Amino acid sequence: MIRVLIVDDHELMRAGLRLLLDAEADITVVGEAGDGDTALAVARAERPDVVLMDISMPGVDGVEATRRILAEEQLDGTRVLILTSFETDDHLFTALRRGASGFLAKDADPARIADAVRVVAAGEALLAPTATRRLIEELVGWPERRAGVPPLLDELTAREREVLALVAYGLTNGQIADRLVVSPATAKTHVSRTMVKLRAHDRAQLVVIAYQSGLVASGRASREAA
Repeated sequence: MIRVLIVDDHELMRAGLRLLLDAEADITVVGEAGDGDTALAVARAERPDVVLMDISMPGVDGVEATRRILAEEQLDGTRVLILTSFETDDHLFTALRRGASGFLAKDADPARIADAVRVVAAGEALLAPTATRRLIEELVGWPERRAGVPPLLDELTAREREVLALVAYGLTNGQIADRLVVSPATAKTHVSRTMVKLRAHDRAQLVVIAYQSGLVASGRASREAA
């Protein structure tokens, strides 16, 4: 059973998410919170597998709450999935850098939200193609962030480079498996090995490395492949 904590300052949003997720046979909501401070307290008490985290909240916002939760040693198995109304919010990318496993729009289809919880609970990251493009475009606008990145791609096999490019284009493990005509388990193994070799903590970091190393040349490339 996947244990979920819902964090949002709107009570109706929390109620809707609880109704949606509790209807799934393999998911249960173990707590709710309306702000970051409460979220940390409930997370400590319930140790959820996944935290559905709103970004914009009064007091301690979702970015800081994400940082605090993921910094807790006792919550090392907890993952954070951001729910947001604005996919272009710069705070989203700060949350990704602080360890969030990905994000979804609040108006996503109910089935999509439940599936996203399962993906994140399984240890994968969820990064929509729109987010991938924004990450690349952000790097274009901040060239100083490209400085000092070591040429790590020499450590990868040809197949792992191909997988890295597909991750950078926003493909999920299932989509990578379809593209390469391999099993989903094999695709997941390739992604995991690539992350280990590149010392990347999550898919967002793989995207950054792919761009900074020159494997992904432009935002246009990612748009064409997505």
